[in-house]
Amino acid sequence: MPAPRRDPVTRAADALASPVLNALIGLAGIIIPIAAWVSASASVKNTLLIAETAIVIALTGNHLWLRKRFITLRRATNLKAMDDAQYYDLVRAHLEQELISDYGEIADGHLQVYASEVPRLSVLLVKTLLDSPTQPKRILAADLTTNPGLLAQRREYLAANRRLLETGGTINRLFIVFQDDLRREDYAKDFLALVNHHRQLGVTCGLAVRDRLRADQAVDVVIIAAAAALVEEEQGDAEYTRGRSSVYFKNVERWIGRFESVWGHGADSAPMVLQSYEATARPMLDGGTWDTDRARQTVDIL
Repeated sequence: MPAPRRDPVTRAADALASPVLNALIGLAGIIIPIAAWVSASASVKNTLLIAETAIVIALTGNHLWLRKRFITLRRATNLKAMDDAQYYDLVRAHLEQELISDYGEIADGHLQVYASEVPRLSVLLVKTLLDSPTQPKRILAADLTTNPGLLAQRREYLAANRRLLETGGTINRLFIVFQDDLRREDYAKDFLALVNHHRQLGVTCGLAVRDRLRADQAVDVVIIAAAAALVEEEQGDAEYTRGRSSVYFKNVERWIGRFESVWGHGADSAPMVLQSYEATARPMLDGGTWDTDRARQTVDIL
């Protein structure tokens, strides 16, 4: 696959950051004063001194620009202090390359995280929304709810959600559920308990039947204001020993549009769909009179 074409600004920035260019400028900064010193012509000396001054200004400006654009990594001051300097240096180089690769992604407005890093990053995104001036203080979250108990176990994430709500923020959470699951008594019990838990926090909850959504709508995503979208591409297990997610800091509005297309408005909105399901399911659960046929009929008309 061919490499994506870079825009002119990116190419210019990379050229300015080029070690070769900076080495040539530095070399010119050495040669010019020597040439001015050996030259007998006053006009040549003045011209070279002007050029030298311009180079010093350019080097200073470039240095300040590089400090803003790049992260400086601390190097080991004494490789000989390591028990096996060669082994250490190989490990250091490998870890450094991973770090540089991650920061390259971040610089492009995209980051991919795996396994236990996924819930940690989701908490970081919510806490950052609390600490930043970003508006609105709002989260739109769509959850592919195949296991209702799993979301209830992510305590740090739910605690961060609670803090956001307590400070005046809002959360709309859309539960996307297979119709066969909604017909099952054991699933309905755990699912409605999860809904209760979120409502107690102050979350506005909604329901969508997964079988009736397009593939691009049935996505597990947490949208932070209009600033970031955390998309879960491979769902994690209870301990989050697996799972893969991506964070997008660009084109977040497309994820907002997908969410809103499912959330809807009025009588057909996701909160109203959830209320219609609850009106049938809760009395049967509370009375111990679950009727699968009646549950099926209710789900079919949602």
